Parts: sequence; C-alpha cells; structure tokens
Amino acid sequence: MSLHYKIVFAGPVGAGKTSAIKALSDIEVVSTEAKASDDVRKLKATTTVAMDYGVMKLDNGDQVRLYGAPGQKRFDFMWDILTENALGLVVLISATAPDSVADLRIYLEAFRELIERTAIVVGVTHTDAGHIAVRHCLIEEMQRQGIPACVMEVDARSRSDVAMLVKTLLFSIDPFAGTTGPIVGSILKSVP
Repeated sequence: MSLHYKIVFAGPVGAGKTSAIKALSDIEVVSTEAKASDDVRKLKATTTVAMDYGVMKLDNGDQVRLYGAPGQKRFDFMWDILTENALGLVVLISATAPDSVADLRIYLEAFRELIERTAIVVGVTHTDAGHIAVRHCLIEEMQRQGIPACVMEVDARSRSDVAMLVKTLLFSIDPFAGTTGPIVGSILKSVP
C-alpha cells in the first residue's frame, strides 16, 4: 500500500504557486483558474479560486500531493481545508510586490498553527525584476516573529529551484531525514 503526503503552497496572487506546482508535478496539474474579476485582473488575467493540485511520485511508490492555496483573502476558507494533515508549508512571495513584508505577515498569521506544528520555507520569486533586499527583509520579519527563517530566492518555473524549496522544507521538519527519518528520508531521496 502506498502512502500519501501533503505539502501546501501559499502566497499572494501572482507569486508563482501554480507555476511551482506545475514545475514539480509528475502529473498534469489540476487547476481551478478562473477569469479575474476584481483588482487581481490588473496583475493577471486568471487566478486560482479553489486550489491547484499536482503529485510528485516517489521512487518507492508513495506520493507527495502538492496543493496550491488560492492567494486572494476572499478564498481563505480553503486555506484551513488544504492544510489539514499537511507535512509542511511553502510560501511564495514576489520580490516585485509593493510590500513583500506585509504579504508575508498575512501568511505567517493565517498559517501560524500549521507552521508551529510542522515547518515553513519561503521562496522569493520574480527576483530578476524585484528589489534585491527583499529576501533580507523577509528573514528579519520571520526572526521578529520567532519563526525559523528559511528564505530562498527561486524561479517558480524551475523544477530544480522548487525541488530545493521542498528539500529545504523537509530538512526543516527532520534535519536527520537522510539517515533516521523514514518518511521524510524517502521523500528526500526521490526529489530531483
């Protein structure tokens, strides 16, 4: 019997959650994109309204299910649903956002229970067009809130970048996973 694990991707609209899941998934991603009907349309034509769903297949037959939470606050009821039994949280923040730190605060507050129970890693996207100091500002904010600060610059379209986020998240959960953690260790061995 194969086992299933869950990792949740969260962050504001346009941060790259759908792209990250597409980059890592071994199946065609199930997406609930709909035409943007509010201020979001200024950022992009469509937005996730329920979730994105992908699967990373492990060498031993197990699966890591990848869930992308909608970025708009009006769909935040999905956040609690998606985080149930999650192994950990990946938050993506765009370096081009008007206030990246304020964006991060929203997700640290909303997912605090999950973060305290598991682990979090933050990926800073759109760094080619954004301010270089964003990563450092996000680290400082996490430290102010007493959350272990693991913040990396990533290209959400890159399988290797997203895989590194997942690996970092797993090592945050179990630093000895490669030698002692059967669940996290088996995932780590299968992540590209």
